[in-house]
Amino acid sequence: MTFAISLLIILATAAVVYAIIKTNPNKPQPLPLPTGVPYEPKLPDAAPVLHWSDGGRFMVEVMTESRYQPTLKALAGEHGERAAAAQYVATLMPDDHNAYENEAVAVFIEGRMVGYLSQKASIKFRELLRKKEAAGQPSTCDAQVRGGALWEGKRLQYVVVLDVEPLEK
Repeated sequence: MTFAISLLIILATAAVVYAIIKTNPNKPQPLPLPTGVPYEPKLPDAAPVLHWSDGGRFMVEVMTESRYQPTLKALAGEHGERAAAAQYVATLMPDDHNAYENEAVAVFIEGRMVGYLSQKASIKFRELLRKKEAAGQPSTCDAQVRGGALWEGKRLQYVVVLDVEPLEK
């Protein structure tokens, strides 16, 4: 008799659990398939609110520029076997939609993405924007696309350096 009651309780419990699982409205949704297009922020139409300068020292290097080597090569222009040092104005834009860093700052040259500030530099830069009452707004600074010299028959990578005060103290 106890075996029959135990079996009945187990079957009833299994039926209830099965019903809950099948009718659960909070079923996990499948993740969207990758599109193959990496995320890239867009420059806003708003004009930059500030122009930063550190007197031409170019002490801040843009990070993750390895993804943008074709763009940097085009921006560097023809420079033969020697390293490039092409002058530009860069736009620095806080990127609030970046899935990897919540304080990210994207860097653009001539409307093209060329990388990001490092995480430490982004935090400091956003603090400077808040102090200037320009939080979340795009700003500019002078920039150089450097590198790309030939070494042992191979072209070295290009880098972007910015003329803003050092941000990683």
